[in-house]
Amino acid sequence: MLTCHNKHYCVMSQTIQFHLSLSYDEYSAVYKGHAQYVITQSFDGRTVRFPADVLKPYLTHSGIAGTFAIHFDENNKFKSLEKIN
Repeated sequence: MLTCHNKHYCVMSQTIQFHLSLSYDEYSAVYKGHAQYVITQSFDGRTVRFPADVLKPYLTHSGIAGTFAIHFDENNKFKSLEKIN
């Protein structure tokens, strides 16, 4: 998506969609300090890496499962995450 702040300054932001299925025990590695990032593959085949702690709002007793959209800024830095399914 192209975001224009004014007619002279436009930046390209990126949204990547992926499915994730992590058990509660798998995600507990974050709390234990053994994991800081999640690495997964997007629907279009790209590898995406993002901070694991952004998934905390989606953690249930079963773990984390669903389809997500992650948004990055023009510098490929994490911007936001949303569950879309």
